[in-house]
Amino acid sequence: MSNKKTKLSISVPKQFIAQRNRFFSFIGTSILWITGWKVKGTIPDMKKLLVIIAPHTSNWDFVYGMSLVLSLKIKIYWLGKHTIFKKGFRRLLKNLGGIPVNRQDSKNIISDVIDISKREGGILIGLSPEGTRKKAEKWKSGFLRMAQSMECPILLATIDYPSKEISFRELFYPTGDNQRDIEHLKKYYKDFIGKIPEYF
Repeated sequence: MSNKKTKLSISVPKQFIAQRNRFFSFIGTSILWITGWKVKGTIPDMKKLLVIIAPHTSNWDFVYGMSLVLSLKIKIYWLGKHTIFKKGFRRLLKNLGGIPVNRQDSKNIISDVIDISKREGGILIGLSPEGTRKKAEKWKSGFLRMAQSMECPILLATIDYPSKEISFRELFYPTGDNQRDIEHLKKYYKDFIGKIPEYF
């Protein structure tokens, strides 16, 4: 157990504040405090924003990421592999913003996200650019196409296990050259270390 108070030095715009029971915030804060994880950075005050977080190498990434979301009462939608939306958890995960994705049939995901954004007047959506927690030699370009379709920038977030820190860093604007953008982002994230480094 950490003997240091968890630092949550982050700003969240009011449109991305969720109306949840305080108990959820208590649970999220407690997990971060017990494990010693820190959070820093700023979520820009924009109507639409796509957040990518890397490196994603372990299921523990979800635990710490969701603890952050609950602790700070962040209203965010996130894409997750459909197999985690099991009976008994499906309703809870969807209430927490989860959108199940079947990689064999994901052609409607972008239009579904755009529909949510139109319905709610904006959206904060998060995902892992690698698309898997195992090593991915080639990143798929779906997140870039999603940002372009939504006409919004990408907020680069990092999870670093040696420092136990999740950070919201800078905005990235897709250029339209997906391969070049992916190479740039892979280089950006190479200095951050996941729980299982060889998976990234």
